[in-house]
Amino acid sequence: MRTLFLILISFTVFYKPANAQNDVFLFSYFVDNGEDGLHFAYSRDGLKWQPLKNEKSFLRPTVGKDKLMRDPCIIKGPDGIFHMVFTTGWHDKIIGYAFSADLIHWSEQKAIPVMDHEPTAKNSWAPEVFYDDEQKNYIIYWATTIPGRHSNVADSESEKGLNHRIYAVTTPDFKTFSKTKLFYNPDFTVIDATISKKNGLYYMFVKNENPKPAEKNIRVVSSKHAAGPYPVKTSPPITGNYWAEGPTAINIKDYTYVYFDKYRDHTYGAVRSKDMKNWEDVSDQVSFPSGIRHGTIFTVSEPIFNGLEKSNK
Repeated sequence: MRTLFLILISFTVFYKPANAQNDVFLFSYFVDNGEDGLHFAYSRDGLKWQPLKNEKSFLRPTVGKDKLMRDPCIIKGPDGIFHMVFTTGWHDKIIGYAFSADLIHWSEQKAIPVMDHEPTAKNSWAPEVFYDDEQKNYIIYWATTIPGRHSNVADSESEKGLNHRIYAVTTPDFKTFSKTKLFYNPDFTVIDATISKKNGLYYMFVKNENPKPAEKNIRVVSSKHAAGPYPVKTSPPITGNYWAEGPTAINIKDYTYVYFDKYRDHTYGAVRSKDMKNWEDVSDQVSFPSGIRHGTIFTVSEPIFNGLEKSNK
């Protein structure tokens, strides 16, 4: 009975509302090219963000050809453990993984060979992880280009022939993994997918990466299931007349906030919506540490945050 009680407690903690009392918003991110690893910023309101540890890294990368830690995505699983996946390099067929109980002390990093079976795959970019409460497993999904596999898009010199789609694996424990499958295949080159749940639906935000004419904006699709399928036809852009990438979403009170990297402007922006159809740009209301790049928002308890804050001293 005691074991069952503890299990129920762990699930209650995991599924409580994002803005539950005493929770702190945390943002995992990288700077520069990702050479020095994992950074954190925090917020009490989801708008004003402050860096932790005097903007120094909490974890340095050790896996991949380039030894980078870009696009760090962290979630807290029903096991009470924080699980992180990240981009290890520009041309790797792997993604990085590590776990932690307190976000300070981390496991040994390991490489998950998600695209090793595809001899011509060019990359494995911006992985994210989401816990599927229906299937009771984790979905890890990312963007890959496999030349000649998908419909052509207008090319440009800057894109170097990249034509991405979203692929995925599932795992119950980060030890055994399903076969890689195509997860989202729209009629445009797509990167930076992220999933958020609201009112019983799963919303996936993606970047339309088409180069000619340049899109470079965030769109949204929805499904009744975290594992999809998600419709090929997306919403119109929910971001404005600027280039945006790396979306991450969270529910705060009545709103869903989507934060993104305005990478040409070297700053961060945000939009919000109550109904997931009408979006308000609130970029002028948010402030982030300088140099912040593509990360993930999540919540932590006050004790976890206190431990992180002590690292500032």
